[in-house]
Amino acid sequence: MTTLVRGASPTLVRDALTVLQPGFTGTTPPDWLLRRIGEGLSSVGLFGRNIASAGQLAALTARLRAEREDVLVAIDEEGGDVTRLEARTGSSFPGNLALGTVDDTGLTREVAAELGRRLAACGVDFNWAPSADVNSDPANPVIGVRSFGADPRLAARHTVAYIEGLQSVGVVACTKHFPGHGDTNVDSHLAMPRIDVDLATLHARELVPFRAAIEAGSKSVMSAHILLPALDPDRPATLSPRILTGLLRQELGYEGLIVTDGMEMQAIASTYGIERGSVLALAAGADAICVGGGLADEGIVLRLRDALVDAVRTGELPEERLADAAARVRALASWTRAHRAGGAAAVPGAASEAGLAPQPRGGAAPGTGIGLVAARRALRVTGAGEPLTAPAYVAAFAPATNIAVGDETPWGVGTELARLMPGTLTGTYASDAAVERVLGDAGERRIVAVVRDTHRHPWMADALDGLLAARPDTVVVEMGVNQAPARGALHVATHGAARVCGIAAAEVVAGAV
Repeated sequence: MTTLVRGASPTLVRDALTVLQPGFTGTTPPDWLLRRIGEGLSSVGLFGRNIASAGQLAALTARLRAEREDVLVAIDEEGGDVTRLEARTGSSFPGNLALGTVDDTGLTREVAAELGRRLAACGVDFNWAPSADVNSDPANPVIGVRSFGADPRLAARHTVAYIEGLQSVGVVACTKHFPGHGDTNVDSHLAMPRIDVDLATLHARELVPFRAAIEAGSKSVMSAHILLPALDPDRPATLSPRILTGLLRQELGYEGLIVTDGMEMQAIASTYGIERGSVLALAAGADAICVGGGLADEGIVLRLRDALVDAVRTGELPEERLADAAARVRALASWTRAHRAGGAAAVPGAASEAGLAPQPRGGAAPGTGIGLVAARRALRVTGAGEPLTAPAYVAAFAPATNIAVGDETPWGVGTELARLMPGTLTGTYASDAAVERVLGDAGERRIVAVVRDTHRHPWMADALDGLLAARPDTVVVEMGVNQAPARGALHVATHGAARVCGIAAAEVVAGAV
């Protein structure tokens, strides 16, 4: 241990480790992580960099639990655009906007339960999902298709269904981003968003899904790094006693685990610093500190542990508050351990049938199952144009992805369309692409233009204008928020860019349905 914690009580040091949810690099647990688990670290966060296959993931989680049976293994697996299980292939499940578009809570519950079963089979028992944000600002750069929609009541009923599905199979649901990240046009990974609405609006809109989630028994809630002056003019929600203790605990009556969003996000890191931000978050009422998406080594764990111990010693963080937070973490770990004890333990062989990316069987499309069923139901097709009759040219217009989604996960319809129509080609274009170049690359082939959030990207809308003027038979596939007017001989809105959404769209474009 460092000089700072030498002489501190073992209970204090253990509690400081217990409230951390760090990440690490690699596909096997490093020695430092196992050592800290032995010293009291109670949670570990996984990201795409930690996952290569179902068997590998199950072996990883089994190794963690060999060190500590009740360690919580968390992941950011929303399905849809945000996937860690299938970061290299695209998700087998559509995301929230697709589910909200279908508006069948039974389907949402079934999708969440199946996703939870795959997580549990690999030994993951804590999912940083669902997003309960009401996406009231169509220009939102970070929520978008991660939200069930712009209607608070719709978002509430699907948040509840998602929680019920996940927790029915022993996976902790983490309803986020409290008190609501939907009405922002700033990404909190990059800066501090601010929501300037009155209390009445917050209660009638942002808080509706969270009230429902609390009533449904969500085991955890994740705070947002956003400033809401109507609730606290000085501190963002993650660091605000008024919001975490006053609103969430006392007014809304929430008794479960409160976990922060990633503390290395710039909304916190560039304004308060990670160590001070973590102390303030615990003092405000948070119980667990999420860190590790960007900072993922032993040094960050020791820095945060020492900062918490020092804050207790100086009186800035009451020791009782830290002990209470640690107790909530351990109680949640006991719930997941009890659920695992009632079913099959996760071992390398047991995860193989759950598979992270199901393979085709007998010519069937990959990803068949409830995820593809849901993706097909979420499609909205307009226009009277004919489907393809020959191999096409797919022009994918790719905006920069936000950090939550990441740029490693493939998306689009090109691969699936080529499977259905061999000989189909794909080209990817950014904001500097000229329409003449796309037309030249396509040659005589019919064009399928694939876009994402056209309404937020003027360059994308201009490219579509040019393509449709030159080729009126162009098919348009919108894989983001379907806010822009429908255009094209056929216009297919998928409401998300998961792999299954691409499969479903390709089936329609190819006339395979």
